[in-house]
Amino acid sequence: MKSITTPISDETIRELKVGDAVNLSGIMVTGRDAAHKWMIETFIKKTRAPQGDDLQAYEELKKLLNGSVIYHCGPVVSGLDTKDYKFVAAGPTTSIREEPYQADVMKHFNVKGVIGKGGMGAKTLQGCAETPGAYLHAIGGAASYIAKTVVKVHGVFKMEFGVPEAMWVIEVKDFPVVVTMDSHGGSQHAVIEETSKKVLDGLLAKPL
Repeated sequence: MKSITTPISDETIRELKVGDAVNLSGIMVTGRDAAHKWMIETFIKKTRAPQGDDLQAYEELKKLLNGSVIYHCGPVVSGLDTKDYKFVAAGPTTSIREEPYQADVMKHFNVKGVIGKGGMGAKTLQGCAETPGAYLHAIGGAASYIAKTVVKVHGVFKMEFGVPEAMWVIEVKDFPVVVTMDSHGGSQHAVIEETSKKVLDGLLAKPL
């Protein structure tokens, strides 16, 4: 088991290999579909003009995400009325929905880790090599357990997206993940997909 604290250096990322178990600590930011689309359109491809507090949020996120981690998570959060925020549930969201965006977001913000479930595709794997970064698989179905690793909610951006889609800035302690895509081109998800396809092709080739 490796223990890693954000911000994460390139050297630390390059040491990680598929199959490594990691306890992650430090600051990270949640982000799902709305957040990734907003970052891409407003600040990377610039097909949408900044509105409201977008520029202020961008400047703060550049600092927070530099060397840090994006967590694909739609949390259940208490204390919304008092802003005494606490994560009640914090399970991972299926990551493949962010495949069109993730590599560009990683490179633009120097994001070193992406946490989610289910893995991602070839574009993100290339992004892991170039940034460099790693995809970190979290435990599906363990939302309440993972929430216990969130020791503090430091704030939130883009609350207008709604609680699950907002970008929550959280501090975690010993958040358990497994490296399933590394910066050397290794992808456990690609291996499983290839193996499964061979089995399926074999089954389909058999006469009824």
